[in-house]
Amino acid sequence: MIDILFVHTNSSAQTFQSLSKYAAIEPPIWAALLAESMRKLGMRVGILDCEALQLDTEQSYNHIKEINPKLVCFVQFGQHPSASAQSMQGTHELLEVMDYEFKTILVGLYPSALPRKTLQDEKCDFVCEGEGVDTLLGLFQSDLVNVSKVPRLWYRDDGEIKFTNMTPIIGNLEQGLPGMAWDLLPMEKYRNTVHFSMTNNNDRTPFASLYTSLGCPYKCEFCCINAPFGKATFRYWEPEFIIKEFDKIADMGIRNIKIADEMFVLNKNHFLKICDLIIERGYDFNIWAYARVDTVREEYLEKLKRAGVNWLALGIESGNRKIRIDSVKGKFQEVDVVDIVRKIESFEIEALGNYMFGMSGDTFETMQQTLDLAMELNTSWANFNPTIIFPGSPLFTESVNKGVDLPPTYSGYSYYSKDSFPNPTESLTRQDILSFRDEAFVKYCDRPVWFDKIRNRFGQESVDIYKDILKVKLVRS
Repeated sequence: MIDILFVHTNSSAQTFQSLSKYAAIEPPIWAALLAESMRKLGMRVGILDCEALQLDTEQSYNHIKEINPKLVCFVQFGQHPSASAQSMQGTHELLEVMDYEFKTILVGLYPSALPRKTLQDEKCDFVCEGEGVDTLLGLFQSDLVNVSKVPRLWYRDDGEIKFTNMTPIIGNLEQGLPGMAWDLLPMEKYRNTVHFSMTNNNDRTPFASLYTSLGCPYKCEFCCINAPFGKATFRYWEPEFIIKEFDKIADMGIRNIKIADEMFVLNKNHFLKICDLIIERGYDFNIWAYARVDTVREEYLEKLKRAGVNWLALGIESGNRKIRIDSVKGKFQEVDVVDIVRKIESFEIEALGNYMFGMSGDTFETMQQTLDLAMELNTSWANFNPTIIFPGSPLFTESVNKGVDLPPTYSGYSYYSKDSFPNPTESLTRQDILSFRDEAFVKYCDRPVWFDKIRNRFGQESVDIYKDILKVKLVRS
């Protein structure tokens, strides 16, 4: 009998609508991390990735019944911080069907940000406020019954919601989260997103993703990445430890890799050492990773490229300097965004620009400035996202204090869902922001200068794929 079954539910249809076939199906990193941690502590574990297996609610329930675990752990982390809230839709539907048939706990970003609300709203037995390792171990030491001393646990006691206590976050990642349980994942089911496979002849599978660090030292108003940790923090696995995970990926014959760190290009002693170790092994990876425009240095780029980093995703956010500085709390006033992007591209690394519409202070004029900057940069891909009030972000706290309406559904936290529920500004309604975002995407992509760039870099087949994507019209309520 399995002690803990880690479940990643399937919310892709609500989250992406008809764009789902172009989106990635990514390994649930936190489920694999927690599974390996609990396994090393002597527990019998399994992972059910409902999204990768394309299971609906009833099929997921039947799989759980067949496995019959002592505890079902719903893991609400995501490769992007927003994924935790929007994936709650699939979890909610499955919990409704299960109806307390199994002991259940929710672990992850959304439950950590709103633990009491999660326990109130959902048919679950427990909620973990934090990373999960100490909590899960404590639950089994208590035999799932006498839980009052289990760390970081929310539970019900005679109808009253109670919380136990806070404990420090994991200090030594190598000991607390000693790698990923790759063998418990259906690796053949994972695929890269369309645009990140352009440098690999459109081969989206096989695909893997991993963390080399946790958290982020910055405090961007819209970001909820640090909710499980309780503060802005940044911790690393040692490069010598991380390279062993890359070794496992290479042994599985996987080339496409996403480094899911919120900020990979930050501490040069960390990421450059990882690059050195990859280069020493002679791996031919196709990697994409995240950076800020103010953390990229020209002297880093040659080594990043040699290690296989073919894409750098940049949080540019806004074309208006004041909004960008106010929202991301950085030193963007000292950075020439155009110059940084051109230097990245000069090393044959593709740049991806991430932009947001509806940030604090945004108007039609400032959103147009953002679109104008994106068109000037003309990066090989661009994400245009409405600003959502994610639980655990500074914006969420501010919005609650001001009485701003929050998304009424879990899928409302998705950028691409029918009921996407962005944050209004003083001069922009939610519909204004969504309409501008959807039109901006078409205006950006449907340009000869952009198609010429894609054709020259990746070939006509890639152009044809993007033209198909442009035919997809998102339904907005």
